[in-house]
Amino acid sequence: MANPTIQSLVISTRRKFHEKYNLLTFTLLTLAIFSLTLLFLDSNSTATSDLHPTAATTDDLVDLTLLHSPKYANALCLDGSLPGYHFQKGFGSGSDNWLLHIEGGGWCDSIESCSFRKRTALGSSKYMGIGVSFSGILSRNRSQNPDFFSWNKVKIRYCDGASFAGHPESEFKNGTKLHFRGQLIWEAIMDELLSMGMSNAKQALLSGCSAGGLATLIHCDDFREHLPKDATVKCLADAGFFLDEKDILGNYTMRSFYHNVMELQGVEKSLHKSCIARTDSFKCLFPQEIIKDIKTPVFLVNPAYDFWQIQHILVPDGSDVLGYWRKCRLNIQYCSPSQIEILQGFRSSLLNAVKDVQKNKEWGMFINSCYIHCQTWIADTWHSPTSPKINNKTIAESVGDWYFSRRVVKQIDCPYPCNPTCYNMKFI
Repeated sequence: MANPTIQSLVISTRRKFHEKYNLLTFTLLTLAIFSLTLLFLDSNSTATSDLHPTAATTDDLVDLTLLHSPKYANALCLDGSLPGYHFQKGFGSGSDNWLLHIEGGGWCDSIESCSFRKRTALGSSKYMGIGVSFSGILSRNRSQNPDFFSWNKVKIRYCDGASFAGHPESEFKNGTKLHFRGQLIWEAIMDELLSMGMSNAKQALLSGCSAGGLATLIHCDDFREHLPKDATVKCLADAGFFLDEKDILGNYTMRSFYHNVMELQGVEKSLHKSCIARTDSFKCLFPQEIIKDIKTPVFLVNPAYDFWQIQHILVPDGSDVLGYWRKCRLNIQYCSPSQIEILQGFRSSLLNAVKDVQKNKEWGMFINSCYIHCQTWIADTWHSPTSPKINNKTIAESVGDWYFSRRVVKQIDCPYPCNPTCYNMKFI
């Protein structure tokens, strides 16, 4: 069932921040809200009044599998618990095909924020639900997921706080008991899935949402290398194209944040060496740099008005002391003409950052004009009679056309508010 308190929780938390909390505390509270949002979405409810996913039944739930094998003993969540995934076996024509989806959930950039995170499902398997519903791109319902419904499907749970790119050499031995093992978790889960039959895959798609979308870009070529040379292997990043943009005060808030994540968890070792050689290492965590080195075909699903990016990159709370942007950030319908103009500039930055993708025939994109974040693993936004569309194509249809090379897909929506099919998140 939907939780009616989520919207009031978001609003209340933001108000409390302006009254009494510092930046660190707000970061922790934001993580808590994001964790709750993910939890409600996993239960087929959302923080928006517009989405109405079908209620999950017991038959829809896919059990959690933890990595118990001794050979994966060093692959651990932030708190030292075992990482895990949910697996649903394919059938019929999809028996030899694999679709992996990496869960999202932000990052932690300090001992304090990681210590908080390890007490949530985004840092510990102790707090993960036993079963989750597979919907959208993970659904085995043909009407909901026409091209991938029969494939073997895996949802990889996110519990490291660095997009599966942290390294244990960066762990602090000062009593915090934090484990930075994202890269080891990725390698362990790959090894386990390969032993379950993925090593014989004929077709495979690595996907992910948000921080999981970023992880998809980071590990895309490595995923390709694990699979047979004659297999069709591609990657799909959903709401994972985080921009290296200044906020409204002219500060590079996200750049500073990513720098801290990299320094804390030793992420540099998981990034392309060619990128590290040509620019500052922390910039190599931004997708606009990552895509320059990816050889495997990639599809980008991204809203031009990604509410997470607007709330954390363009207008982070510390930049809006007077609250001029408060209502606009919580509901795009409340944005003034001058604010919309700034949002259009943010959209232009996204389109400029993906211009190389537009030139590459093997790559695809679906950039709609919605105020939302992840769209592939929710039935209503992935593929339904009322899904967001560009040129009368849903996200699922566009991804399918691209993956199976039915046509070149470069779907770019007109600017907000032109698309009446959009689902727009409304926190007030």
